[in-house]
Amino acid sequence: MLEHGGRLRRAAEHYGIALADWMDLSTGISPWAYPVPPVPETAWQRLPEDDDGLDEAAARYYGSAELLAVAGSQPAIQALPAVLPGARVRLLAPGYAEHAHAWRERRPRSIDAEEVEGAIDDSDVVVLVQPNNPTGVHFDRDRLLDWHARLARRGGWLVVDEAFADTTPAHSLVPLAGRPGLVVLRSLGKFFGLAGARVGFVFAPTEVRTALAERLGPWTLAGPARWAAHHALADTAWQAAQRARLDAAGARLHRLLQAHGLESCGPALFQYVRLPHAAQVHAAFARRGILLRRFDAPPALRFGLPADEPRWARLEAALADCPNLLKEP
Repeated sequence: MLEHGGRLRRAAEHYGIALADWMDLSTGISPWAYPVPPVPETAWQRLPEDDDGLDEAAARYYGSAELLAVAGSQPAIQALPAVLPGARVRLLAPGYAEHAHAWRERRPRSIDAEEVEGAIDDSDVVVLVQPNNPTGVHFDRDRLLDWHARLARRGGWLVVDEAFADTTPAHSLVPLAGRPGLVVLRSLGKFFGLAGARVGFVFAPTEVRTALAERLGPWTLAGPARWAAHHALADTAWQAAQRARLDAAGARLHRLLQAHGLESCGPALFQYVRLPHAAQVHAAFARRGILLRRFDAPPALRFGLPADEPRWARLEAALADCPNLLKEP
């Protein structure tokens, strides 16, 4: 099992702080979830049907009908190595660890953001997260298109995980889905705050989607989850308001961390801070009932967004309480 954010129950037990007293800033999930309408009984009673309008709503929202609905992007991440050929696999590091775990049997080589350009012509599969989780690194869209074209000419593949791309939709590669050599993953968990629904989409050529569907089997997405996703993807007014709210909150978090001497970067949903003593800072915040996401290679922390003014004040107080700890020893 790989380590992920959001393990509140474990933190509550470890630090002896009641679960209800925690503030979870570890996940990068929006603290403002889409208000799903009441789920009809039929969504619970009937087997899910793939002609319920979800695919059409997703195509309008993302900009392509070349899609396969899956139970979050995780099943696709795990299944893609069985579907995509190629021995020379390169993955961005640090990055979302499930990608490296899924490709481990091909002994993938980790590359940093500066090394991607030089690795393209010596790779069969390149896996990127855009914007990157956890570092927030963002690649120019034209550069991604060039990398894809160079890989595709040799029968290679560019896999782009766009889990955090909803606040910058113009940068997405989804409208190009269906081209040979391109796979794009999207998820409702972060922007829509519906991580528990486990809804995602794979945008890829028909043969890739067919092979994935055969491996994953029928009814991968539960009926209530399809109901929630359909409504969320169709609600353009809520999406616009959410985008503005997240942009403002992300900028506020960046300013707050900067005011306390922490250089950070990231998309609207989180900020990433490299600290040699990240473990000590993580523990200090945990003792205050604030859960951050800790990374060890390199040592770093990820800060998610507080949900309301009392939580903003609580975060600011924690930052102010330990100024010496935040400085490099």
